Amino acid sequence: MKNRKNIFTGVNIGPFNLPNRIFMAPMTRCRAGEGNVPTPLMAKYYSQRASAGLIITEGSQVSEQAVGYPSTPGIHNAEQVGGWKTITDAIHKKNGHIFLQLWHVGRISHPDFHGGELPVAPSAIVPNGNIATYEGMKSFVTPRALETDEISQIVDQFKNGAKNAMDAGFDGVEIHSANGYLLDQFLRDRTNRRNDMYGGSIENRTRLLLEIIEAITTVCEIDRVGVRLAPSGTFNDISDSDPKKLFGYVADQMNRFNLAYLHIIDALESDIRHGAKVVSLHYLRNIYKGKIIISGGYDKEKGNSVIAEEDADAVAFGKMFIANPDLPERLKSGAPLNEADPSTFYGGSEKGYTDYPTSEE
Repeated sequence: MKNRKNIFTGVNIGPFNLPNRIFMAPMTRCRAGEGNVPTPLMAKYYSQRASAGLIITEGSQVSEQAVGYPSTPGIHNAEQVGGWKTITDAIHKKNGHIFLQLWHVGRISHPDFHGGELPVAPSAIVPNGNIATYEGMKSFVTPRALETDEISQIVDQFKNGAKNAMDAGFDGVEIHSANGYLLDQFLRDRTNRRNDMYGGSIENRTRLLLEIIEAITTVCEIDRVGVRLAPSGTFNDISDSDPKKLFGYVADQMNRFNLAYLHIIDALESDIRHGAKVVSLHYLRNIYKGKIIISGGYDKEKGNSVIAEEDADAVAFGKMFIANPDLPERLKSGAPLNEADPSTFYGGSEKGYTDYPTSEE
């Protein structure tokens, strides 16, 4: 091993000196209230997990147009900002740190969420599969391709979301450019068939993400901004003909900014099963010079290994954090881990949300 760093050693992310490298991954839980406003139950859920080195929230819509799932929180109006403020206050009372994930689902939506209007996308290509609506599962529809002059509005939505996040007391923001959502749709040639300045070449397909980062720097210090990518991802019917070349370019462009971090979702078993062209973490690490957070089915052993090898600087845990609010303490002491209940992942009440016991309990 090259050094003595592991998931328990401190790390600097942006202006913050964090106590450990055990981060909480962003996870959609569908428990927002009316108007997609964060609730007191959400405040309890996040504050229970404040011992994470950094919490990255579930995706939060940057506009009404960005919605694609029931009961997911937003960050585009005053009520939502107020709801999130109770959450950031609760985290900071426990000396925790929390970034908000900025989200636009693009074509991964349904007219039910938009008063009958079509979802938007880089190109009018329907995804395979179904989507959860308030009326149950429905088939995806063919989205409407954004006009060139509409794209500046998308940039403004992310910029305003970042400003609202700062007003809500967040320590920073993460731009969601992964998992087949809008920004990922622009990056990939399977979903982006545009012939304007936002389509065609890799440089053009990356343009929207770079414009959003630039815009956010006018309302938020750049070292409080992270970007999430899934170079090997296939979720939401996404793929690219040459992801290694594409994401090598994107990672290199990220070097233009003094980002808080680049968050990479590693190749998952499901991606490999769906024929993903796997882009290795080591390849990206050799290109990107800043801090890297890695996620995707990591455990204590794999996390320690990837940090010791210096391919990543922190590990974001998902399901393990759902079931173990005191995950850093459990991993350090070797205490047994609770098992997460998948039937309670999306929607519902405190069951499977705030009722998992700590090791002390």
